[in-house]
Amino acid sequence: MAHRIVVLALDGVYPFDLGIPSRIFGAAGDRYEVLTCSVDGRPVRSNADFSIMVEHGPEVLGTADTVVIPPIDPSCVVRELPPPAAAALAAVRPDARMVSICTGAFVLAAAGLLDGRRATTHWDLSGCLREWFPRVDLDPKVLFVDDGDVLTAAGAAAGVDVCLHIVRTDHGSAVANQVARHCVVPPWREGGQAQFIDRPVPEPSGQSTSATRQWALERLHEPLALTDLAAHARMSRRTFARRFQNEAGISPGRWLTQQRVARARHLLESTDLPVDEVATQTGFGSDTSLRQHLHAAIGVSPLTYRRTFRGAATAGSRA
Repeated sequence: MAHRIVVLALDGVYPFDLGIPSRIFGAAGDRYEVLTCSVDGRPVRSNADFSIMVEHGPEVLGTADTVVIPPIDPSCVVRELPPPAAAALAAVRPDARMVSICTGAFVLAAAGLLDGRRATTHWDLSGCLREWFPRVDLDPKVLFVDDGDVLTAAGAAAGVDVCLHIVRTDHGSAVANQVARHCVVPPWREGGQAQFIDRPVPEPSGQSTSATRQWALERLHEPLALTDLAAHARMSRRTFARRFQNEAGISPGRWLTQQRVARARHLLESTDLPVDEVATQTGFGSDTSLRQHLHAAIGVSPLTYRRTFRGAATAGSRA
């Protein structure tokens, strides 16, 4: 059967974010079933000038494999959940995956589901969440956090990122890329990427590093250094590093490692290439280096990752 995702709409919900799960998971064919509910089955007020009719009441939460909590207006955020919301969440199965977007993290935190866990929320509200829920290991700088069966994302576009990340985790990069193309969104952004970049657009008189990033993506198998990247961009190393950080939110070296890890994961998922060949094609040079970087990124070895993905893909194809 399809993996059932239930989206809980609360009063003050952001309409855009409410529609993200249906849009992303719905583009994955029959792999997912997406239902939307409220705490009482009645329409919910959005933070716009209209209310939203939902098809289901809280009873569907007990049937969910994954529950998504979209954001609500900050004026609706509270330290303690209203009894109807608390009762609705109490019906969720213990083995269900929980996902929040933006201020949805406050709902999970108020339910005690983020205690002792690493999580994120919108950077502008991180101070409030940290004050109200000090037991949460909050990282306010990243796009999303995958803590196993609990995932939290920053606002809006990061909700798209975390849903695509879930598709990729469940069914691999090929399916996630297909979904991204269908929805006309970037196929992958690293969860650890910065939420807020001081100057994401180069100054009119400046020179962008975007062409060099594309150039590097086509040469991941080569031993690229900062000097090579700066030379392609026709900048000094210092100028290039500064502009790269301003545009991408991370250093050139970290970005390059992220791209190589992403490429290695794709090859491990979609090919039978030996691990040492995957290491060569992604610029890590040796299977030892690939193993170290993959373990640092996702906590597993290349062979374990391949076995896990192949098993998940086989199970998904039978569902």
